[in-house]
Amino acid sequence: MSELPSGIKATGWRMPDTLLIVFAVLLCSALLTLIVPQGQFDTALDTNTGRQLLLADSYRTAHNGEPQAVSLFADGEKTGVLTAFFDGMTSGSRNGSAIGVIIFILLVGGSFGVLLRTGAVDELLKLLISKMQHKARLLLPVMALFFSLGGAIFGMGEEAMAFAILLVPLVRMLGYDAITAVLLTYGATQIGFATSWMNPFSVAIAQSIAGLPPLSGSGFRIAMWLAFTLIYIAWFIWRAERLRRKADVETNFQIEHQFHWGHSLVVLTLVAGMVWVVWGVVTQGYFLREIATQFFVMAIVSMTLGTVLKLNNASLNDYVDAFKTGASQLLPAALVVGIAQGIILLLGGTNPEHPTILNTMLHYAASSINGHSELFAAQAMLVFQSGFNFFVTSGSGQAALTMPLMAPLSDLVGISRQTAVLAFQLGDGLAHLFYPTSAALMGTLAIAGVEFTQWLRAMWPLWLLLTAMSMLTMCVAVAIGY
Repeated sequence: MSELPSGIKATGWRMPDTLLIVFAVLLCSALLTLIVPQGQFDTALDTNTGRQLLLADSYRTAHNGEPQAVSLFADGEKTGVLTAFFDGMTSGSRNGSAIGVIIFILLVGGSFGVLLRTGAVDELLKLLISKMQHKARLLLPVMALFFSLGGAIFGMGEEAMAFAILLVPLVRMLGYDAITAVLLTYGATQIGFATSWMNPFSVAIAQSIAGLPPLSGSGFRIAMWLAFTLIYIAWFIWRAERLRRKADVETNFQIEHQFHWGHSLVVLTLVAGMVWVVWGVVTQGYFLREIATQFFVMAIVSMTLGTVLKLNNASLNDYVDAFKTGASQLLPAALVVGIAQGIILLLGGTNPEHPTILNTMLHYAASSINGHSELFAAQAMLVFQSGFNFFVTSGSGQAALTMPLMAPLSDLVGISRQTAVLAFQLGDGLAHLFYPTSAALMGTLAIAGVEFTQWLRAMWPLWLLLTAMSMLTMCVAVAIGY
């Protein structure tokens, strides 16, 4: 999902692929084992959460402070540099990282591929445009809300490039500039992505790694999504109307759609499926295994409807191809999750009572924050996650790399793991709007014909606004003990 559409050529220097960056992190981790000693903590049961929490003052080095260098290949059960790939991808269980998360990503990605192949989402968007094309001031905010929901519910991001191809000419016909089209599509999806309460490729994975139930803390996140989305839409419409061309605006264009009752059934399947997911998580304790199965059932129902009703002229083979394409687009993210887990194993794992380098890193990270307020610690986490996203733009990959460190660190510095996940999702999602390492951003800009420097000049007020809102959100989360 990170490749540019065909016909769009990358120019100039290119950021190394995320897999290369993660491999470099793995090599650096191997070097760390030569110089950094392993350490361990004692833990105590938190009766409120039922979770074993680290005791900050119990840290001690292991092996008399002597570093324990890893070998090139596996040494019994100990991971080696070259076996970290395999060990990471096959570690864990179906309910967690890495194998459970990897299969979850692939199944959900394939399922959404089937849903999109029915054409129901495309036709619904075309119907919306055709009904509201003469009401631009209402059309744009409604569509932005639609894209934000897409980012929040099923992690829409790269898909915005396909919609941009359709909407850039429309937005220009309405008298707006090309940047408005990028804000309408990709920009809105990233607002939803960053503030989601259920994004399966971001917050759901981060909560899983942090040991939190799926959809936990949804009330705060839904309110956050609504506030960010409404303020973003208000800024976006203010900018669009301020720069809109008043003359030579063509409003007599025709957008043809083929939305009919068959597409309505697919949309109802998606809506009913989302309700089913919420019910399962809230009342039945569903986790990765069950949620992935629910998405798979949605795909089967949509495929059946699409085949019987001949939606989008797709056959059964076409839907199978769509499933494979959807899964393959998320394969890089799944690989990053596996390799990230290999890095964790290379550093000794995440058990605080066993000697690991991660425990030593936690000790020094906590010591650097020690003496500062919980509010400072939360803001430091937000800054770290935002900066880290420059190098690893995959939400699931960043969660796999950072949450094994950030979750226990939050225990040490006195803030909740829910707040640590919040810092991750805000730092990860909103940074996608400004970093040239985001292939989806650069692809959408290329489709719209917008230079990156032109984009940055237009975006700096939004960057200041979103940064202030993110920091304020972290303050509120700490203040209410979220």
